[in-house]
Amino acid sequence: MNLPIALADTPMPALVIAAGERAGIRFLEFFASNIRNPNTRRAYAHAVSDFLTWCVHAGVVSITAVQPLHVAAWIELQTQTLSAPTVKQHLAAIRHLFDWLVTGQIVPHNPAASVRGPSHTAKKGKTPVLDATETRQLLDSIDVTTPIGLRDRALIALMVFSFARVGAALAMRVDDVYVQHRRLWVRLREKGGKRHEMPCHHTLEAYLHAYLDGTGIGDDPKGPLFRTIRRGTGQLGTTPLPQANAYAMVRRRAIAAGIGTGIGNHTFRATGITAYLKNGGTLESAAVMANHASTRTTQLYDRRHDDISLDEVERIHI
Repeated sequence: MNLPIALADTPMPALVIAAGERAGIRFLEFFASNIRNPNTRRAYAHAVSDFLTWCVHAGVVSITAVQPLHVAAWIELQTQTLSAPTVKQHLAAIRHLFDWLVTGQIVPHNPAASVRGPSHTAKKGKTPVLDATETRQLLDSIDVTTPIGLRDRALIALMVFSFARVGAALAMRVDDVYVQHRRLWVRLREKGGKRHEMPCHHTLEAYLHAYLDGTGIGDDPKGPLFRTIRRGTGQLGTTPLPQANAYAMVRRRAIAAGIGTGIGNHTFRATGITAYLKNGGTLESAAVMANHASTRTTQLYDRRHDDISLDEVERIHI
């Protein structure tokens, strides 16, 4: 029996097999039924696999024999090579798995419940951000005489002007771009299945119109908005653009535009939020536009103070 989806090619962990068939089924259900977000499923699967493999080497004979000491020792090892947020995520994966096993009456208690992860407080995100000039430089550098150029410019602009996460952007269908109150709007499905709708900035509206009209995909309303290119044709296909491909595109476009910052897909969300706040936008409105549950999360994307720090550094005259 093999694990589903994120663990499709990974054999069932020996510790789970040792606990019996009912434990195996419950273990599979944790990933297949309990975790809906594919990114979370992938991250949790990696953490669980790593932990249970470590337990085997530590002499644990069954998943029912895992103790708090085992979890604490593994977490301590993790902190030696991984960042605090990553370790905390790994601990969360173990906690949630054993909570699921406890409610399924597979194990009597959760061995991770009493284990504390490393402390971590973030007041500023680490995502690289572009300033307005660099962002305009990047967008203007894209050759939009081809379908791929129209697609790439529209995707980058969507993430900048709507603060969209790349996952939500790539999950859009053509009919998620629609007209309301004589203005173009976009419909995003964010984390947790939250539906989020926003009117388009006039620049984004122009880019989306150019993309839809220039590629003809407007005739396929239920098809993916951002698509791969058919090999050897230069034309859009019917397959959604994978996130890894979007990242490679962003890196390729940045290099071609002469931008030295090591940007990624998430850069544009932070770039858009920072530009909005610099131009008098409020943190509360930015949180709503970004679909954040709290302004504390939005503050992690606010890089206005980067400019202040640079100005102060330049005061050092030697």
